[in-house]
Amino acid sequence: MAIALTAVIVITGGLIWIGGSLSPLLASAEAGCPSVDEFTVVADPSVVPVVEQIAADFDAEYDGCIRTVIRSQTAADTVALVAAGGLDADVWLPDSSVWIERAVGLSRSLGRPAPSIESRGSIATSPVVFAAPASSAQAIAAEPVTWERILDGGLTAILPDPTVSAPSLAGLLALKARSSDADARQFSAAMVGLTKSIPASTEAAFSSVPSLSEPTVVITSEVLVAQHNLDDDSELLTVAYPPEGTVAVDYPFIAVAAGTRGHKELIKTFHDSLRTSSRIFRAAGFRAPNGSGYIEIEGLSSAAPMPARGWDGGGQVELLKAWAVFSLRSRMLAVIDVSGSMEEPADNGLRRIDIFQQAAGGALAKFSGEVQLGVWVFSTARNGELDYEDLAPIEPLGNAAHLADVQRIVDSLPQRLGGATGLYDTTLAAVQRVRDSYDAEKINTVLLFTDGRNEDENGIDLPTLVAELERLDDRERPVPVIVVGIGPDTDMAALQQIANATGGAAYTATKPEDLSTVLIDALSQRDCRPDCT
Repeated sequence: MAIALTAVIVITGGLIWIGGSLSPLLASAEAGCPSVDEFTVVADPSVVPVVEQIAADFDAEYDGCIRTVIRSQTAADTVALVAAGGLDADVWLPDSSVWIERAVGLSRSLGRPAPSIESRGSIATSPVVFAAPASSAQAIAAEPVTWERILDGGLTAILPDPTVSAPSLAGLLALKARSSDADARQFSAAMVGLTKSIPASTEAAFSSVPSLSEPTVVITSEVLVAQHNLDDDSELLTVAYPPEGTVAVDYPFIAVAAGTRGHKELIKTFHDSLRTSSRIFRAAGFRAPNGSGYIEIEGLSSAAPMPARGWDGGGQVELLKAWAVFSLRSRMLAVIDVSGSMEEPADNGLRRIDIFQQAAGGALAKFSGEVQLGVWVFSTARNGELDYEDLAPIEPLGNAAHLADVQRIVDSLPQRLGGATGLYDTTLAAVQRVRDSYDAEKINTVLLFTDGRNEDENGIDLPTLVAELERLDDRERPVPVIVVGIGPDTDMAALQQIANATGGAAYTATKPEDLSTVLIDALSQRDCRPDCT
């Protein structure tokens, strides 16, 4: 049975005076307690050591009649229980208030009322920072370590999965805020780079950066670095603080409306205990609820970093949707025009094949090893009577041998030029190939690059191709064709019809940067096809 308690306890004659009435259910420390009442707190692992220390003192104040149970559980694992009204606890301590928003949204999606919880403010905060091995810190800090360096590709960064990491999600928010006045594709390009490698956890990210070939930072929270550095067995990390300011994760104290009247009093008293334990929080690497405070932990600045000014903290759930799109793993067949006209110059003087080669090299560097890619080339009568030649199967780029094959093919393209443009037969065959080997776990796409118009008089015509593509189209198993016209002679009207029939898109490109833009758009719009605007 739960016992009503207040912060004032007076012992008299073997009974305990509680809140204006005598309770025979609790005895003094000498007499012992007829039963021990459990008070349950579910806390994010990063704050558990601090909460356990404070809870031990809290329990002692009640002479052993209260036992505070601390359950360590990530907010990502807890949020579904909160949304369904099934969190068996008195208090929830996640690492960010964004989890409240996510719990409410999930409740709505389940057709349930909003969860019965109450946030009573933050008990601590931790700024989002850049962490790097001490051994590479000097090289990284040769120029200011800023959000802009990550956005423009000048600094390689690792981001633990933001669907389960509040600091990572806050880091995405900071990146988006810094890119808001620039080309929107800048943020999209940064997202592509960050999804190339998604470590399973923050600690996995910390463990991986010392062995990487180029200086790399982990976007994380200051307190997670502090806890890593306080472990004697871990390699020291150094924190860089963005000079333009940063966001922070808060640690909200959330009362769960599941306790008795007595537990409601305990919730208030426990909250007070946390709020008045700043010394314990600072020793563990946390800042105060308002972001201030000094900490003395190796690798960190003792003074609090500059907070971001005027950054909107909203829209984090929308960012998660964008991340979900970019982190979807692709299965692509690249179909490359090697007709003789690819030898001709584009508007900027580069040969059309040079434009493709330069852009392809950059794209391969950005793709995750989990991305599957195959390569065809086409002209006319390329392979006997066929206009296309299959040079590499659709396999993961994480396979080193396959990646090397793809790179060799790209390098060899100038030596493969010749013939006319067998566009229509090749397009239909490519869509059929991807559809025949469709993988429902991935985004299946044909990427077709050409500099001209169909010149195969013995093949199918455009109306036949479009009709066949429309017949094959399946909204449940889509295979969009992303077509890129390189140079001024491209039949963009025909390419647009091909794209429309498959829910794809058609682009023009005259320089390598244009092709990079195409790839960013193709990736960022995967969730809206065929209805993108």
